[in-house]
Amino acid sequence: MTSVSANSAGRRRTLVEGDLPLTEEDFERIAALLYQDSGITLQKGKAALVYSRLAKRLRQIGVDSFRDYCELLASERGLGERKAMLVALTTNVTRFFREPHHFDHLRGRLEGHAAKVSAGGRLRIWSAGCSTGEEPYSIALTLLSVIPEAERLDVKILASDIDSNVVATARAGVYSESQIENIPAQLRGRWMERTDDGRWRMSDAVKNLISFKELNLMGHWPMRQGFDAIFCRNVAIYFDEPTQEKLWSRFGDKLEKGGRLYIGHSERVGLSRFTSDGLTVYRLTGESP
Repeated sequence: MTSVSANSAGRRRTLVEGDLPLTEEDFERIAALLYQDSGITLQKGKAALVYSRLAKRLRQIGVDSFRDYCELLASERGLGERKAMLVALTTNVTRFFREPHHFDHLRGRLEGHAAKVSAGGRLRIWSAGCSTGEEPYSIALTLLSVIPEAERLDVKILASDIDSNVVATARAGVYSESQIENIPAQLRGRWMERTDDGRWRMSDAVKNLISFKELNLMGHWPMRQGFDAIFCRNVAIYFDEPTQEKLWSRFGDKLEKGGRLYIGHSERVGLSRFTSDGLTVYRLTGESP
C-alpha cells in the first residue's frame, strides 16, 4: 500500500507500507547508491518493486529496517551488500535470437568479411550486458553458420555483464528445451549437445569463441583493442540521457572502422557521430557502409 500524503510531524514520508516500511529518504539513498555504482536510474514509481526485492534481502541478512540497511550500504563493510543489492534490483530478460533482424544484419556483415577472416583477418564482437548468455551464444551460432571453422581463426566474442551470477550461468552454457526453442534446428543439431538430464549444452566449438567477464559499463574498460560489432541491447533504457550519451560515445571509441553498434528496440542513439544503418543498428558517421 502506497501513501501519497506526509506522515505526522517528526516522521518521514512512507512510500511503501509493510513490516519494513520504505520511506522516501530510504528510497532516495538506495537510488543514489545504485546510480553511483551502475548508472541505473530509479524513479519513485519503482518504489513497490524496490520494496518487494529488497525486503527479502533485509530479512535474509537480519536487518530490521531500511534505514539500517541504508547505513550498511553506505559503510565500508557494506560493499558486498551493495553488489547484492544491484543483483536484486536488475532484471535479466533475454532469449536466443531476440530481435532477429539484428542477427540477419550481422550475418550479412559476416558474409562480406568471411574471406578476409578465413585468410587470417581479425574479428572481435562484444556482447555488453550478456545476461545469462543467450545473446553471445546467438552471435556465436550466427558466426559459425557463416564461418564454421571460426574456432581455429583469430575470432573472439567478449560477453560481459555487471552481475557475476548471470555470467556464471552464461559460462556454463546449459539451457532447457523451452529456452532453446528459437535456435534453428540445424544449428542446434550441429553446435549443441544433449545432457543426461534432458537439457542442452553448447559445444566446446561454440564456447571456445566466447570470453565471459564481469564488467561494469560505468567503470574502467580494460580492453585495448577495438570491436567490429558491439551489441548493447535493452541496457541503456535503465540510464538517464546523459549516461546514455556517455555510453554511446564510449562505444564509438571502441568500434573499429566499419564497425556496427546494435541496440534495443526502444533505444535510440542521438549523437552526431553515429548514423542509422538499419533498424536499431548504427555505424560511425562518415565510415564505409
